[in-house]
Amino acid sequence: RAPLLQAAGKNNSFNLLGLSEAELKEQFVRGDGPGGQATNKTNNCVVLKHIPSGIVVKCHQTRSVEQNRKIAREILQEKVDLFYKGEDSDVFKEKKASEKKKQEKKRRAKENLERKKHFKEMQQLHKK
Repeated sequence: RAPLLQAAGKNNSFNLLGLSEAELKEQFVRGDGPGGQATNKTNNCVVLKHIPSGIVVKCHQTRSVEQNRKIAREILQEKVDLFYKGEDSDVFKEKKASEKKKQEKKRRAKENLERKKHFKEMQQLHKK
């Protein structure tokens, strides 16, 4: 089920399993990446663990601890939902739908390119 967890991210699913604060273990650590002193000296990176499932989320998207806590909870809720519901999860269905949409868009773009190429070839033949 591990690949399923990669579908979690910023989705607008409302039918998710709830998280209780008693099941969560929260830590604040130093973030990593660009930002220099602002990142290296402040503990604004949130590490959130869902104890029953063992899923861990690390969030350091903003400089604000409160915003990172909120974002971490949203991501963790989606991952926990995926973990327990699997392919029945709204998050998974949404991810599949967006992948299908993306593939369809790619296919149409390829068809248009072929049409343009064919049109140019026909123009070349008529000129001669």
